[in-house]
Amino acid sequence: MNHFHYAFYEMAHAAIAPYRLWSDATRLALKNPLNPWSHTPFGKTVAAGAELFERMTRRYGKPIFGLDYTVVEGREVEVVERVVWQRPFCKLVHFERQFHAAPARQPRLVIVAPMSGHYATLLRGTVEAFLPTHEVYITDWADAREVPLAAGRFDLDDYIDYLSAIYAEIGRCHTIAVCQPSVPVIAAVALMEAAGHPGAPASMILMGGPVDTRQGLTEVNKLAAARGPGWFRRNCIHLLPLPYAGAGREVYPGFLQLSGFMAMNIDRHVEAHLDMFNHLVEGDGDSAEKHRDFYDEYLAVMDLTAEFYLQTIETVFQKHLLPKGEMMHRGRRVDLAAIARCGLMTVEGENDDISGVGQCSAAHGLCAGLPQARQLRHLEPGVGHYGVFNGRRFRQNIAPAIRAFIDRIDAMDVADTQTTRRLAFA
Repeated sequence: MNHFHYAFYEMAHAAIAPYRLWSDATRLALKNPLNPWSHTPFGKTVAAGAELFERMTRRYGKPIFGLDYTVVEGREVEVVERVVWQRPFCKLVHFERQFHAAPARQPRLVIVAPMSGHYATLLRGTVEAFLPTHEVYITDWADAREVPLAAGRFDLDDYIDYLSAIYAEIGRCHTIAVCQPSVPVIAAVALMEAAGHPGAPASMILMGGPVDTRQGLTEVNKLAAARGPGWFRRNCIHLLPLPYAGAGREVYPGFLQLSGFMAMNIDRHVEAHLDMFNHLVEGDGDSAEKHRDFYDEYLAVMDLTAEFYLQTIETVFQKHLLPKGEMMHRGRRVDLAAIARCGLMTVEGENDDISGVGQCSAAHGLCAGLPQARQLRHLEPGVGHYGVFNGRRFRQNIAPAIRAFIDRIDAMDVADTQTTRRLAFA
């Protein structure tokens, strides 16, 4: 474990603070329309360069969802975020729609955001797509550097416990797992169904998740398989320094995770920043603003607890315990064959370079006790990892398919309930 690297990172960030302030002051001066230099090619070029420097060296804070309104049945409805369940490492946020006259009851949908470096706001577009048709909740995972040591540990077993508690709290619901949480979500559902828990979700939609990372190998999988657990502890785990609330906690830093994301597509990110520079010089404010919006979200990162990160690497990416039927949770085997009622839909992107095609849909073969009528596979052509849960193709193709699947499961459950009642009175 690296005891001092995090502190060195903080020192480096503090050391360039004066240059960042000077750069930002330069940008503001050269954007002022009263400054004659602001109208010259030289002034525009320097201002654009100054903005890029400031943005590339800035510490990005947690973004907001900003979903204040939605449209339900043709009416604009105000949306208020409310925390309805909370533990040290997670809040469950309900996007409560403020109806004056309540519409017909809509399904409850719990969106499980990935705990993989980015904040839950990365799924803003996912939430927005379902607000008109569902009661939407989302897991808002805590930044480990802000959780005091006194709050205790948080590992993959705790993650599964949190999900089970959330489903029990909400009651009958449907759930979406985006990427990383696909494994803990399907594990929680299997454990709840095996125990006969009435709060088990009615359906789960796994999107681009690493259920079986022996399938559709990507560079992410190859790296994890090539390194032993000791390598990740030595090279990825850091000790949080003061003045963070979690000082003394072992973490996988968000800045390290981000560097890995950036390195995977460095050419694309360099090109995007060059494009922004040109947009700023040319005065194309709309295009520059789209760049700002995307990178304000993309560059905002959070730390993960070391125990969660290392257990996930070993369980999911190195030992493949879930698809082998060997995954354990607090002494109990996670048996996916126990899933007999929860509908299962998997969504994959043809060009996903993080969770390759076949990794997520492997869940269908593992849920041997689930009728085919309660299953659906969706492969979206031409989209990558982020296109699975956001963007135009998600809104036009994937989200409608998910809504239709949820409606189908609800209809099947209603029919099963009516059949059971008839038999009871026969």
